[in-house]
Amino acid sequence: MLTRKPIFPGIIELNFQAGEVLGCNVYLVYDGDEWILIDIGYEETVEDFVEIIRQIDFPFSRCKTLVATHADVDHIQGLAKAKQLLKTSVTAHPNAVAPLQSGDTLITLAEIAAQDLKMAMPPVEIENQVNDGDVIEVGSLKVEVWHTPGHTNSQLAFRIGDVLLSGDNIYRDGCIGAIDAHHGSDIKAFVSSLERIRDSDVKWLAPSHGPIFANDRELLDATIQRVRGYLKMADFGTLAESWPLMDEWDDEVAAGRLPDGLAK
Repeated sequence: MLTRKPIFPGIIELNFQAGEVLGCNVYLVYDGDEWILIDIGYEETVEDFVEIIRQIDFPFSRCKTLVATHADVDHIQGLAKAKQLLKTSVTAHPNAVAPLQSGDTLITLAEIAAQDLKMAMPPVEIENQVNDGDVIEVGSLKVEVWHTPGHTNSQLAFRIGDVLLSGDNIYRDGCIGAIDAHHGSDIKAFVSSLERIRDSDVKWLAPSHGPIFANDRELLDATIQRVRGYLKMADFGTLAESWPLMDEWDDEVAAGRLPDGLAK
């Protein structure tokens, strides 16, 4: 058996426990012998994570459920396999149910034809649905569900005391989860979710990728300002609300105005 290395009381991150990064952050939340997993990563690393769980002496029969933070392939491709091995249920936001149960390769970003990327996306039955304000009880531990859309429309975060398992909302370097129309991104919703995290009294953020970090208002402010700017940028296509350059171009065309260097 291995010595458990909780990052906070009742919370073990399995990459940190293993001493190597196997994929996205996978959080084992527990009280006594009862436990849940939040995310599982790719199918190819499921057995590695399950072996770690065995070695830190958590009985498989006491796994209450597997929870999906959202329906992106790098977080949930292994759900069907893990569910079979652990003989438990799966929990997700209502917006994640259809792509997970159908094994949708487009919404989950398992298939990106332009990059010649195609991964399997095994369908998995979702027994439990949770939404903002719900509580998942793990023994006497209460895990508060936050719906934090923006990265995807199904993105969840989970509050446990002073800690927020914050999903793909924000990372220690101020980066955020990818914004892509194909899997339900929404820039305005993203700003609102980041503001919620910033304005909360949560002290620590435990993201779905990378290290844990403090909930720092200055960092969140800078990220929010940057993301809000995406609403006015053509870079984000249909996710932007306007492109100010086109308004300027309308005026210049109507006035027959050329740049100063070309004007005659």
